[in-house]
Amino acid sequence: MPLIFAKIGEIHKIVKITGKDDVRTHLANLGFVEGAQISIVSEMAGNYIINVRDTRVALDKSLAKRIMI
Repeated sequence: MPLIFAKIGEIHKIVKITGKDDVRTHLANLGFVEGAQISIVSEMAGNYIINVRDTRVALDKSLAKRIMI
């Protein structure tokens, strides 16, 4: 299930990152790797604030759809 379907505050583990190599590398550099725990802090107009590795990261919907939980 893509991250965009998670509810705010729920804690999930990343199962898979989809997309081209450059997209997966970019997300991995931000801390989005398989097995990492993440949660959505807020969502507004298709933009997400996500807590990953004790850091808050902003992603747009197109990148958030690449993160499978």
